[in-house]
Amino acid sequence: MPHILRSDAQDNRDRVLEAARQLFSERGTRITMREVARHAGVGPATLYRRFPTKQVLVDAAFADEMRSCQSIVDDGCADPDPWRGFCSVIEGISVLNSRNQGFVDAFMSANPQIDTVAVHRASLLRMLAKLADRAKATGELRHDFVIDDLVLVLLAGRGLSSTPPTDREAAARRFAALAIDAFRQCSATRRLPRSPGLISFAVRGSFTDRQPSR
Repeated sequence: MPHILRSDAQDNRDRVLEAARQLFSERGTRITMREVARHAGVGPATLYRRFPTKQVLVDAAFADEMRSCQSIVDDGCADPDPWRGFCSVIEGISVLNSRNQGFVDAFMSANPQIDTVAVHRASLLRMLAKLADRAKATGELRHDFVIDDLVLVLLAGRGLSSTPPTDREAAARRFAALAIDAFRQCSATRRLPRSPGLISFAVRGSFTDRQPSR
């Protein structure tokens, strides 16, 4: 009986998180906790027992996205072939963002300066900068690449969320392949224009549209 109760509790938690991700993606964080409970098929008491406030729920749902992103970067950095690892990160994050960008936008719009997100991004960008240096040393990654260029790709990839859901992953993989070719060092590579310097924006702000000051 205790095992059955634990299983039911975990199932309820998973359903709540899935419902929250879907609703946040579609309508932003303005949805109510009761709407999440109704969409998940659980009672309000069950929802509040697991997630006493909406912010706790939002944080829990976004934590899954951060773990997925961290796993992609960890696997890429662990690849003994740094260029192959770099390419896998570009493709993996592009696909991840195409599936979840609506939720990420909703979360970041409501919490543009949240510390945990800034720390997460700063850590990943440091790891990717080291991976890029290793890939440059092999002669595969263009010598004038800077980590800002990866931020540009992530910003551009936001547009994939507007494609039909059935085509989104295929579009993300093709987009990643085009970006990877642009990053590859070859005899025809032209020198890039000056970088706009997006690292501080990526870490302190968000990859969503900036809101005007009021």
